[in-house]
Amino acid sequence: MPTSHHLSRVFALLLTLCLSACSQFPALDENTTAQTRRAPYPDLVPAEDLHAQVAEARVTDQTTLSLEARVAALRARAVRLRGTVIDGTSRRRLDHKITIDVPQ
Repeated sequence: MPTSHHLSRVFALLLTLCLSACSQFPALDENTTAQTRRAPYPDLVPAEDLHAQVAEARVTDQTTLSLEARVAALRARAVRLRGTVIDGTSRRRLDHKITIDVPQ
């Protein structure tokens, strides 16, 4: 017998599917031109030909150094943010008990 946890998951899945069926699809025909509609289908080519046309990786030694410097700066910033926001003098002043004399 299914558990209530299992049934709630099934219900959530069904609800999600039902709600997604209610969405409006964009009118793609309005966004394409007549020239685009008349254009021939692209030729199917082997993936190796496409890979040959791709430029070599653009990551250089300078890119690596730049990223490493950025990582170091972000880590240093994270260390600074972990520190306390209130200095010692302000902390002691805030910790001091305030007493108010109420006239009777």
